[in-house]
Amino acid sequence: MKIIQSPIIKLPALAFILMMTFSIAKGQNLQISLSADPVISWFSSNTRDVVNKGARPGFSLALQVDKYFTENYAFSTGITVLWMSGRLNYSDTLHLRFKNSEISVPGNEDIIYKIQYLSVPVGLKLKTNQIGYITFFTNIGLDPKVMIGGKADIPFSDITDENITEELNLFNLGYHLTAGIEYSLGGNTALLIGLGYENAFLDTTKDYDDQPVDKIGQHIIRFKLGLNF
Repeated sequence: MKIIQSPIIKLPALAFILMMTFSIAKGQNLQISLSADPVISWFSSNTRDVVNKGARPGFSLALQVDKYFTENYAFSTGITVLWMSGRLNYSDTLHLRFKNSEISVPGNEDIIYKIQYLSVPVGLKLKTNQIGYITFFTNIGLDPKVMIGGKADIPFSDITDENITEELNLFNLGYHLTAGIEYSLGGNTALLIGLGYENAFLDTTKDYDDQPVDKIGQHIIRFKLGLNF
């Protein structure tokens, strides 16, 4: 499987469309936010044969559009590019397929997956009335996403950043819950600070005939830092 390049190519065009939408609908209860969010991510498994071996740092960039249908409620969508990672340990030897090669990883050796996703979250945003300079908000919704890159590190064999898209499913779906504050800087501009959790519940990895049948989920904690416009 080749790394999917087209979503990356289309990202600037999609961002441009959203910004044009903001310009056209200015004054129509539309709010734009941009954020750069550190994340902590890890995997979960439904079998004892595959074990999560700890959380790892990551990062995401997000352009969010909130369309308010009342003063305190909005439909929320946008574009997010996510770099997430996790570490798995298999009890038996695992035969891995890379883009241009293959390797057998002995049991109880860690495999570090580093995956890049493009997602279009859809949710409902609720916010309070402004108290002084501060507004509190929550956002809950779904996160459909497509894998646009995947690499792996295998410490026991000194392999780093090997293309592993052959082992990853193209699509995933999760739900998110975010809460935080908006601190007004004047006009429509506000500093955005929040904490979010995402659970991607579809299987992350493929199961070939010579591999254990498992379901690998993803868990992400996001520290949201951005600006509203």
